[in-house]
Amino acid sequence: MEFKYCPNCGKRLDEGDMAEYKRVWKCDCGMELFNNVATAVGLLIKMPDGKILFERRAKEPRKGFLAFPGGFCDPDETAEEACERECMEEIGVKPGSLKYIASFPNTYTFRGIQYKTCDLFFEAKIPEGAKLKAQESEVESFEPRFVRNAEELEKLPLAFESARKTLEKYIEKNEEIK
Repeated sequence: MEFKYCPNCGKRLDEGDMAEYKRVWKCDCGMELFNNVATAVGLLIKMPDGKILFERRAKEPRKGFLAFPGGFCDPDETAEEACERECMEEIGVKPGSLKYIASFPNTYTFRGIQYKTCDLFFEAKIPEGAKLKAQESEVESFEPRFVRNAEELEKLPLAFESARKTLEKYIEKNEEIK
């Protein structure tokens, strides 16, 4: 993210006002604005037939690509609470048995602004026979897919690189179990 003016005094900022690897903007008025990452969650849900549940995104960024159910954490919300809320909103089912998998950095570009995120991924279960209900503004369709090896992973039109890295880790873990 870039700021052209100080949000405190309105002074025009230049490249010299950016410090510490573009993490903080500093103004002569004393204002320091930190460019911290946003926290997001994703749920890897394995269906009873062994397929992984994906959503086809109904909006930008990356409209039409596949993603896990998930989204940004709200203020004062834990990652686990965000998993439950996002899952209820997007698929209409409360997840159970949340198990942390991994975290990866991601870049989320929305309306021309790049947001840096730290995406936390969890494996989750949903009750057998649960009826999925898509949140129309977010989810075009549900697309369960097998992702058992690198070849199947390569064929997926994934929206975000962090999801690809999570699936690589998931495949690796499952190959170790075999």
